[in-house]
Amino acid sequence: MPVSNPIPGGRTNVRIVVVGDRGSGKSSLIAAAAAETFRQEVPPVLPPTRLPADYYPDNVPIIIIDTSSSLENRGRLAEELKRADAVVLTYACDQPSTLNRLNSFWLHEFRRLEIKAPVIVAGCKLDRRDEEFNLSVEMAPLMQQFREIETCIECSAANMLQIQEVFYFAQKAVLHPTAPLFDQETQTLKPRCVRALKRIFILCDHDMDSALNDEELNEFQVKCFNAPLQPAEIVGVKRVLQEKLPQGVNELGLTLTGFLFLHALFIEKGRIETTWTVLRKFGYNDKLKLRDDYLSVPRKKAPDQSVELTSEAVEFLKGVFSTFDDDKDGVLRSNELEDLFSTAPESPWDEAPYKDAVERTLLRGLSLSGFLSEWALMTSLNPAQSIANLIYIGYNCNASSAINITRRRSVDRKKQQTERNVFQCFVFGPKQAGKSALLMSLLGRPFSVNYTPTTAEQYTVNVVDEPAGNKKTLILREIPEDGVKKLLSDKESLASCDVAVFVYDSSSEKSLKGASELLSYVARQGEESGFGMPCLLIAAKNDLDLYPTANKDSAKICLDMGIDAPIPVSLKERDLNNVFSRIVSAAEHPHLSVPETDFGRNQKRYRQLVSRALMCLSVGAATTFVGLAAYRAYAARKNTSS
Repeated sequence: MPVSNPIPGGRTNVRIVVVGDRGSGKSSLIAAAAAETFRQEVPPVLPPTRLPADYYPDNVPIIIIDTSSSLENRGRLAEELKRADAVVLTYACDQPSTLNRLNSFWLHEFRRLEIKAPVIVAGCKLDRRDEEFNLSVEMAPLMQQFREIETCIECSAANMLQIQEVFYFAQKAVLHPTAPLFDQETQTLKPRCVRALKRIFILCDHDMDSALNDEELNEFQVKCFNAPLQPAEIVGVKRVLQEKLPQGVNELGLTLTGFLFLHALFIEKGRIETTWTVLRKFGYNDKLKLRDDYLSVPRKKAPDQSVELTSEAVEFLKGVFSTFDDDKDGVLRSNELEDLFSTAPESPWDEAPYKDAVERTLLRGLSLSGFLSEWALMTSLNPAQSIANLIYIGYNCNASSAINITRRRSVDRKKQQTERNVFQCFVFGPKQAGKSALLMSLLGRPFSVNYTPTTAEQYTVNVVDEPAGNKKTLILREIPEDGVKKLLSDKESLASCDVAVFVYDSSSEKSLKGASELLSYVARQGEESGFGMPCLLIAAKNDLDLYPTANKDSAKICLDMGIDAPIPVSLKERDLNNVFSRIVSAAEHPHLSVPETDFGRNQKRYRQLVSRALMCLSVGAATTFVGLAAYRAYAARKNTSS
């Protein structure tokens, strides 16, 4: 597969910093590359040097920074190293001490400074060496110890030998880095690279027979390299595979195993730009994720809008679920789920907040409901991630056909209805009130008598059946008591909240007081920000005896705030009192059960007074105008008659 000009990852330039011991040939190396001839006299430290875009085939200009190794310049040297895209580390071929200093000082210094740039080791003054030196043998232990070294090369400015190659390798290490694709130690493709190439293979396998035939190979070649493969080249590729990896090709064409083997072979042969060209043509960035411009995710126009999957995307996901449910038992087991996401950089649900957010089987399998719930949660929290993963697993339509941006909640409140299918509920409450137990009960998990304090936010999500037979997706987001102040410090924090519940231990007066204070605090924030929402009190632990004035106290709170009476539940005894249906119902009626604080009531009265005053002024002005007009008409008639 011949290589055309690759896409260099969108860079405008590559910054290369040259460092090394004094007298190791740094400045002469740079001067020779810039002038393309040897200069007898060069300054001790050159100013920044630019190699034009057409100097190398990638058409990306290079900025070369010369440095001083003197002690007084160590601070500036460190600054330059931290700004470097690549580092050229020099030693003098005729001074063994400078070679020894690579290991004894320089490479350890890079690690101390946490330099992440790739390193090219360049031996200068090769024309002055008068003893035998096997570069690959001598450098192997150093490259084994310091994996940041991409290449070792020796050159001579005096003889103009391999000068251009030094900076070519440095630029190549930046534009076509090895580390994301290939494990030098095991000499194998890295997992994320395999996943990306597998997705590309599947996209090119139009007839879905798990092999690329000659026509599909040519389409792939033209897309990536703007040139078709000649018949003899296709035969040559297949012959190589038959000799080195028989399972890499069959009677139908090139298999996935063969496709991956060829890319590993390209990298081993120093043609890593071939693989990078393929990856970038299919939208991947240097981290082997799809570029933002490739996703084109529609953005919310207002913070109180939400994002949901369209029915088209949901039907696609149902089809995917069925395809990967090999044993047709209605559950995706761990290995089936791993296979489903084998074309994504990684499984998106292995970490919080998704890992324990949905109902799973004992073997951590996912039902269709749980599968779609995970997607609903990811789409709500991170639409770009959701779109990316849809594309990774084969969704080929435009991103805008996959997601729907809902109407603003403030508009829903005015219209007294909502069209949303996914509701997010914030769960507040004092410690040990039963917040986590409420989240677990949404998933049908058994009640745990062991109390574990919640230190970070957590989510659960499930489908809730409504009385009329409709289904809505409910996301519960638990806010630890200690995290409420931090959450509300963001003035838009309540914009995504469709409904809030305040859980308290109905056997504890202190717990109800804590829930009441949180309710007032959140309600006040909603009034000030304009993102008020329906609120419900949940009287948990209803299996315990109420404290004497519990009903009276809770009734007063609800009356004062203008919200519905508390919902009594016993999570321990699974007496849920339709709490989740009632939460969904509250979210569906965004104008009801919205709490009012004294501040809010005063604000409303003030607005009403201002409105009435303006009305009176406008009526008075109109009356005055009418009276004035009548008087003028009367005066005119009087003048006419006289």
